[in-house]
Amino acid sequence: MSRSEARDFVADNPLSFLRVTRPRSEFSKRNMPPLPELFERAKSSLERFVRDEVLVRDAEDAIFVYRLSTADHQQTGIAACCSLDEYEQGLIKKHENVRPDKVAERAQHILALRAQTGLIFLAFRGTEDTTRLIGEAANGKPIYDFVSPDGVRQQLWRQTETTAFVKAFRDVPSIYIADGHHRIEGARLAREKLRVDNPTHDGSEEYNYVMAGLFPAEDLRIRPYNRVVCDLNNMTEAAFLAKLSECFTVSDTTRASPVEHGEICMYLSGRWHDLRFRMECLRETDPIHSLDVSILQDYLLGPILGIVDPTTDDRVGFIGGARGTEELERAVDSGEAVAAFSLYPTTMDDLLTVSDMGEVMPPKSTWFEPKLKDGLVVHEI
Repeated sequence: MSRSEARDFVADNPLSFLRVTRPRSEFSKRNMPPLPELFERAKSSLERFVRDEVLVRDAEDAIFVYRLSTADHQQTGIAACCSLDEYEQGLIKKHENVRPDKVAERAQHILALRAQTGLIFLAFRGTEDTTRLIGEAANGKPIYDFVSPDGVRQQLWRQTETTAFVKAFRDVPSIYIADGHHRIEGARLAREKLRVDNPTHDGSEEYNYVMAGLFPAEDLRIRPYNRVVCDLNNMTEAAFLAKLSECFTVSDTTRASPVEHGEICMYLSGRWHDLRFRMECLRETDPIHSLDVSILQDYLLGPILGIVDPTTDDRVGFIGGARGTEELERAVDSGEAVAAFSLYPTTMDDLLTVSDMGEVMPPKSTWFEPKLKDGLVVHEI
């Protein structure tokens, strides 16, 4: 959600968990305090929620079976703590690079609150045992069962008998970060600080673990992560379209979303265009450079529009998932952007393949929905 949306949520709800995870939402841009004060405010909110029993501290360790359901989709996994040692050893695999400034801020948040307040989103290849255990737990009565404002049904079952789950996951060879690279790196960085400050460190401390939601890869759904750009790099539309034709076949279309890999839909001057990449232009045929997000970056945004680093260039914006192609049209029609690109979604097979290679995808390659909810569980350190 945008900063203005977050401020509206907080203004309307004194119990919004955004007060913990996004303390900036309590302030206007003009009155924004420095980071230490922001995190002190977040810590005070968390402590108040515990004191007032908005959040209740469990008496026993537990693993939680977690289900998210929409009208056309359901995924059931677990919420648990995972080993940061195993992340450093490569058993929890990543597919994106991170920005050091964002990692440092995540670490500061954890250190200030002495808590991890949001789930890292992990995927794994399900086994017979993990499927059976999760299914059996979900047959019981959930401790939470509600529909959140975004229309997603949230259900959580507490499991205090955890031995069988731990044993079952020993047979899972790898776990994959679906979303939350900055969160897990922030937890790792916070662990380094706490370990240095602890002369009796023995590896069993809570800071050696990170809270995560783990879901079977086969249950997950990736939506497109689309792009908008604010200018055509000083080109006229005619010159831009002519440049596109060097590696793309360009035609008019009424469709706003691609139907297959290698197709990109572009919205420009109130019309949709179909861009078909000419595979003979592909310079590298590995799984990373063959992704549609890579093709868009390597053959259009970079060489034609001069957007070399999409993570730092404010001429490009990203619109994911449920906001859909209507938001792309709105951005262009309102003048916020000059062109928009609707992409075919990256697949789970793509993500697993790249992760197993030890490589990384381009920034903003995947958009997972439904999103995991912050505030259902908190891991105190």
